[in-house]
Amino acid sequence: MEDRRVTYGELEASSNRLARMLAEAGCRRGDRVCLFLPKSPEAIVSMLAVLKADCAYVPIDIASPAARVTRVVESADPRLILFAEESAELVGELHAVGALRAVTAVGAVGEATLGWPLEPTFADADWASFDAAPLARANRREDVAHLLFTSGSTGIPKGVMITHDNVLQFVEWATSYFGTHEDDRVSGHPPLHFDLSTFDIYGTFLAGAELHLVPASYNLLPTKLGELIRSAGLTQWFSVPSTMAHMVKFGVVEPEAFPTLRRVIWCGEVLPTPVLISWMEAIPRATFTNLYGPTEATIASSYYAVPELPPSETAEIPIGTPCAGEELLVLDDELRAVPEGETGDLFIAGVGLSPGYWRDEEKTQAAFLPDPRSPETGARIYRTGDLARLGDDGYVYFLGRADSQIKSRGFRIELGEIEVALNTIDEVSECAVVGVDTSGFEGKAICCAYAPADGASIEIAALRRRLRKLLPAYMIPAHWLELDELPKNVNGKIDRRHLADLFGEQLGSESDAVAPVGTDGPAR
Repeated sequence: MEDRRVTYGELEASSNRLARMLAEAGCRRGDRVCLFLPKSPEAIVSMLAVLKADCAYVPIDIASPAARVTRVVESADPRLILFAEESAELVGELHAVGALRAVTAVGAVGEATLGWPLEPTFADADWASFDAAPLARANRREDVAHLLFTSGSTGIPKGVMITHDNVLQFVEWATSYFGTHEDDRVSGHPPLHFDLSTFDIYGTFLAGAELHLVPASYNLLPTKLGELIRSAGLTQWFSVPSTMAHMVKFGVVEPEAFPTLRRVIWCGEVLPTPVLISWMEAIPRATFTNLYGPTEATIASSYYAVPELPPSETAEIPIGTPCAGEELLVLDDELRAVPEGETGDLFIAGVGLSPGYWRDEEKTQAAFLPDPRSPETGARIYRTGDLARLGDDGYVYFLGRADSQIKSRGFRIELGEIEVALNTIDEVSECAVVGVDTSGFEGKAICCAYAPADGASIEIAALRRRLRKLLPAYMIPAHWLELDELPKNVNGKIDRRHLADLFGEQLGSESDAVAPVGTDGPAR
């Protein structure tokens, strides 16, 4: 990462030492360890150490507000946390509200200090003296390796349980399919709390290749991303489409700009075809692959290798065919397969399915259903909430969301969570948040319509400031509309379709591209 290099030998020794320290600090098999760490070599060491200690790690988005992180930590119920200097203030806020009362140990990574009464249980100097030999481990493939918290419609983030087997099944298939080799130099672009990073890390390690972590600050500087690809001689680039679009928009993707790239892979949202064309024209020697899959199905469940330059900017790019051990099912309301070409609900079956949501059986049963083809076997299918159709070419095509969840700039966002936060503001009497397609590179724009409470006056800038205390930056609406009263349909419910049309007209009349939804790294 930047000017830092860690060898496999150093990675192995450091993670073994820290794993032994975690065990001495009281971590036992199945315990959770929350990682309040920025993307860094130390974070990778910590992830491996937690797994080697037979525990499960919970990567924390340290850019999120304390109120949201508190809900994540209280749900994860960790035995121990690791923090860095960059997260010390956040950890202090959580301690002040009692969110760490169940934590029995706090580890400092790097030069971190807390500056308040709760002293770290141990620091780098303590575990550096531990034995670097490998540990005896008891975890099995079906045990939980990490919890990834995603946006929840009730305002409470959902913890998705990901097992060792879930990750291994995808990584073993992907490294074989893409032909990842020890001479590859792989990008590590997504933040560590985003499940796409799992492929970067463990896929690289499985092949014995080089992993080049991309600093989060580079996301605001497309030229920096381009310079990194060139200077590191990257052979594989994997990111969300919005990053690829941003690089095109700022003129970074030009002919012969990235001569070493062999593979370009994207996942997390729809890549606009004009952006894909720009990349393919600039790097004709590279392969281009679209991956699709929600966190609940582990990294990706399907793939489509683009065979040639799309014939037009409106050409539809499918999400393709299932990865090994996976199935894509397009079903109707009765869970029956819909005919070819017709729209249905997209379900996933197979080896990537998560065991479910952490300590939430109700949500698990609502999303993970018995497989209607063989209910007696215990097999399950996952309801993605996406709409899709099976084309006459045998490929599956993504058609959008069936509910209020959207993908914006690579982030998976429950619009209901934004509304929950808005409804805590006294000056707002009612609100609705909708996602609106744009013709620009940014894809979905988050738009909020609201009505002030009687006699209240509140500026949009003030609303944004209030929301930043409750939500990550990528969830703050980019476009606002104040109304005396929100439109209703015949059932008396807020007419979201009408609001989406209003915003669509507003955005269509603007001369500039839609403002970015957020500036943080992507989270799924």
